[in-house]
Amino acid sequence: MTAGLFPAERAEVAPGAVHIPGWLSPGRQRELVRSCRHWARGPVPFRHTRLPRGGVMSVQTVCLGWHWQPYRHTRTADDVNGAPVAEFPDWLVALGREALLDAYGEQGVASVEPSGYTPDTALINFYDGDARMGMHQDKEERSGAPVVSLSIGDTCLFRFGNTENRGRPYTDVELSSGDLFVFGGTARFAYHGVPKVYPGTAEPSLGLTGRLNITLRETGFDA
Repeated sequence: MTAGLFPAERAEVAPGAVHIPGWLSPGRQRELVRSCRHWARGPVPFRHTRLPRGGVMSVQTVCLGWHWQPYRHTRTADDVNGAPVAEFPDWLVALGREALLDAYGEQGVASVEPSGYTPDTALINFYDGDARMGMHQDKEERSGAPVVSLSIGDTCLFRFGNTENRGRPYTDVELSSGDLFVFGGTARFAYHGVPKVYPGTAEPSLGLTGRLNITLRETGFDA
């Protein structure tokens, strides 16, 4: 892992894919940790998602707005307890718009202006020290609006690839607590994954052991 001698700088990893280190203040991170703990209690709790071929994901997931299960979104968690998914709060919409504005500016990307960005679902993934995420595309949504990804807790190695396959070319980026990563435009359907988490790297004041990743998306379903 890279030593923190110099502050990490904003970087465009690929056209439309922007990494902004330290975007969330420590106070905002703690607020999101508290919110995630609230959502984890239900109505649909954190769970290890079972894949169609029988495998079980090592990360634990809870959803807002729409419930994700491979490979579709529903309003009820039929693969968990049948309960309606928790509502997507307005303050997360505002946070997503703020993220797009800082990542792209007022013009946005691919005809999506930050002021019009209206995410209606969030996937919240929790990684312990052994959890991983294989290379995949976020393509179950009908909307091509950008994905806003927030990292809290332990640092991870994030692999951002191409739109054609799971292999090279890809770029490895360290995502630390408070980092923002946005991908839209031509990068919206790039393969990406998390091959490694660095346990014990979270700031102790967070009161969090592990890594939380919150991704905000527009589904396009209601339209």
